[in-house]
Amino acid sequence: MVGHLKFFFGPMDCGKSTLALQIDHNNSRQGRRGLLLVRHDRSGRPQISSRIGITREAAEIRDDDLRALVRAEWAEGRRVDYLIVDEAQFLSPAQVGQLAELADDVQVDVYCFGLATDFRGEMFPGSQRLFELADELKAIQVEVLCWCGVPGRFNARVRAGRVIRAGDTVLVADTASDTEQHRSGTESNGVTDTTETTIRYQVLCRRHFRLGDLGPDVAQSGQLRLA
Repeated sequence: MVGHLKFFFGPMDCGKSTLALQIDHNNSRQGRRGLLLVRHDRSGRPQISSRIGITREAAEIRDDDLRALVRAEWAEGRRVDYLIVDEAQFLSPAQVGQLAELADDVQVDVYCFGLATDFRGEMFPGSQRLFELADELKAIQVEVLCWCGVPGRFNARVRAGRVIRAGDTVLVADTASDTEQHRSGTESNGVTDTTETTIRYQVLCRRHFRLGDLGPDVAQSGQLRLA
């Protein structure tokens, strides 16, 4: 038997968390037992939450040795057949290596879901390591459109109608309007500070990400409509 490390990636709103929960459902129906793991879910709680309303409790990852989490399950007499890891872009490169070790040495199937690039258009360290180590890389096929109608893949960070080009890599918000308050988290020495801010994210095509063009009506709530 061989375990596999798979990375499912795409921009915000493409359905990564929904797919993660569907894969967990399909595995569990076949009698397999898995662990659901997450880091910095947008809800601010230890759970995997989909924007279409599906939610499951999960274990929050911080600086844990992911191998130790699996060993702790074994010590309690519970088997682990697979891992579901959401928001995998926030893993450290070392943690990605631990997932590869679990797949290789103890035949655990590992399904990771996350963004490839941050708000600057640069690879997250965790995502880069997943690209280097994963057995399979799967771009999620649910298309997310820029306001212009072209497929988008850049996750622009927006405040007061402007694209932000600098700041902390870890800042959790959602794709709602500028006027709403969102939870944000910045990490320092493993501690997350929570504040209220008016930051949101918007998926853009490369051209409009480069130009910082949010479209003709940035006051609309959420992702801009084409109509």
